[in-house]
Amino acid sequence: MGDFGRVVRVPLELDRRIFTPIARHTDKWEKAHKRRTSVERVNSRIDQVLCFERHTIRGKAKMEMRVTLALVVILAMALGRIRIGQSEKMRSLVAPIEKAA
Repeated sequence: MGDFGRVVRVPLELDRRIFTPIARHTDKWEKAHKRRTSVERVNSRIDQVLCFERHTIRGKAKMEMRVTLALVVILAMALGRIRIGQSEKMRSLVAPIEKAA
């Protein structure tokens, strides 16, 4: 036995949600988890705000094109907010654009 006591090796394929390749208490895990949650927020925005959850689009190519265009619009709106000095509202899709005084 080592410093950690009895060590049992469990294959990762058994349950990837519990047995992760990165230890949960590390900084690397925190960084990966934050990245994942930010991607989930974007996915949620695409589904709910841009109405892709209930769509009538048929075909993978058409759906990929529409989602790509939606992401381009989101990025363009964020860039526009940054350029007019409203970087605090760059994540908002509905806030009105305030004119500079």
